[in-house]
Amino acid sequence: MGLLDILLGRTKPVTPDLDQLFALPSAAVTLQAAAGFTPTGRGAVCFATVEGAAFEQTHREVQALLDADTERTGPPVRLTQDDYGYSWLVSHRSPDELPQLVNDLHAVNSSMEVNGFGPQLLCSLAGFRDDRGLALALVYLYKRGTFYPFAPLPGEAQRRDNALELRVKAVLGNDLRIEPDLGRWFPVWGAPGL
Repeated sequence: MGLLDILLGRTKPVTPDLDQLFALPSAAVTLQAAAGFTPTGRGAVCFATVEGAAFEQTHREVQALLDADTERTGPPVRLTQDDYGYSWLVSHRSPDELPQLVNDLHAVNSSMEVNGFGPQLLCSLAGFRDDRGLALALVYLYKRGTFYPFAPLPGEAQRRDNALELRVKAVLGNDLRIEPDLGRWFPVWGAPGL
């Protein structure tokens, strides 16, 4: 960063740190002990939809890599598109396979990054539920290198449980790099991995 950048208030963008994803399994232990949420075995990577042969080839390689896992207990990895036009690569594992799910999410992000599609990556999430059936996602913001909790309330209206999100933030503050700017805690309504 140069002097002109400092004078104009420009900041250097945060470099994504995909290794932060590997903190999820230990954070899950804390989350279960403190709030009663356990992994669902579902997770997803969200990215801006890209057209073209290079992206299609990358997608096929990622899908083949993840589907080749002979120990996979859930259905194969699948690609879906949400109502907002974003693509999601969804992975299903058994609930006790959170480390393998994290490996899946890391592999998808890494493959897209290596093949030049890093700017299209938006977020990754891992799903959790409590004994009452309430859903919670721990969302990793690719461009910020941080996590935040997303807790949609059950029902048709798009409402979230802000109190639960703040409680989870406090609980996981030592386990995950939590996004400090609450304005960046974007809702991921209808996310396939949730």
